Amino acid sequence: MNLDEYRKRQKRNKFNACSTNYNGRNYHSKLEASYAMELDWMKKTGQIKDWIPQFKLDLRVNGKHITNYYVDFKVITNNGSAEYHEVKGRETREWINKWRHAKAQFNDYKFILIK
Repeated sequence: MNLDEYRKRQKRNKFNACSTNYNGRNYHSKLEASYAMELDWMKKTGQIKDWIPQFKLDLRVNGKHITNYYVDFKVITNNGSAEYHEVKGRETREWINKWRHAKAQFNDYKFILIK
């Protein structure tokens, strides 16, 4: 199989990003998979304690469930605090609303956007 055939067979999402497998897990884009690889290196070199992919946040208003938001990565720092890292190529209105809601509801945590 040549490179053109391989590219045609890769699964693409609605924004034309290629689903990419890294370390046995499928990621929504090459950028997200490469960031997972970077987090692995950060863990191996002792820069972070651990990381969790596709971490679910339960977004609520006045105690009522509104929606779930799956942040790309929850990163546990060496001091035990948590950070939420989101890898984005293209921002949609729906995503911006969820991002703002999550940052407001979980204001004790650090939210980082990777582009």
